Amino acid sequence: MTCSLTVIPVPGPGAEDVVVDADGWVLTGTADGAVFRVRPDGRRIDRVGDTGGRPLGLELLPDGRLLVCDARRGLLALDPRDGAVEELTTLVGGLPMEFCNNAAVHSGGDIWFSDSSRHYGIDRWKADLVENTASGRLLRRSPDGAVEVVLDGLRFANGVALAADESYVAVAETAGRTVVRHWLTGARQGQTDHLATDLPGYPDNISRGSDGLVWVSVASPTDPVVERLMTAPLPVRRLAWKVPARLQPRPKRTVRVLALDDTGAVVHDLSADASGFHLATGVREHDGRVWLGSLEEPAVAVLDVPR
Repeated sequence: MTCSLTVIPVPGPGAEDVVVDADGWVLTGTADGAVFRVRPDGRRIDRVGDTGGRPLGLELLPDGRLLVCDARRGLLALDPRDGAVEELTTLVGGLPMEFCNNAAVHSGGDIWFSDSSRHYGIDRWKADLVENTASGRLLRRSPDGAVEVVLDGLRFANGVALAADESYVAVAETAGRTVVRHWLTGARQGQTDHLATDLPGYPDNISRGSDGLVWVSVASPTDPVVERLMTAPLPVRRLAWKVPARLQPRPKRTVRVLALDDTGAVVHDLSADASGFHLATGVREHDGRVWLGSLEEPAVAVLDVPR
């Protein structure tokens, strides 16, 4: 279904993810490291901090701080009241993360988060996608600070979300066009399957909405050239990044989000005109409105869920 989109500019490029706080304001982080708090009508924007890196996924912590997946620094906690930044996790197995991306916070205090690649950071995200390194990971940070690799070998691990009842954690595989599900409770505890497969494009961030659904941003529709490259011999995949930038695969302009129930059924499939906003990488449903972030745009956007 095509929806009307409202774009709200922010003072920085690449407002990649969005989260809505208790007052209904929207928080986002931009490519220059800044974190902003935006009034829903866009008439006030406050700079609440700076990570000194590249903030991607955002979540709210119970203590009032903002959990930030910083692609360059790791897992951080930023206090929007004074801008103080604490490093929560920068190393996994004694090595720095290459590409901390997105997270979800469990009521028990665990933080589930993704590291998209062991080989490429955010500046070369396309290289990891096309080379299909399958080196992404889903990690769990316990309240005592210990970090465990729960799933490995993911094809560009990206968005992370918990079920409404916290029975499973889901992680998007951008290159695989799937949403992987790892069961945390019940008869299937410890097992892994799929919440969704063969998505109509490349999923980026995912989040659980106030409606209990898992919302999935589709950053770009499926690209036949990229699909062929991902299955080509490795030298061919690497050669793709030696040609001029204008000839390399580029995300197609689109604004599209899906909402899935716990069976994987598509409850909503929403799109909007992409002429003024595209590469929707962040998604957050809150009280019937869907907020979007973008890896490239100096703006956030919002659309209403049709009744």
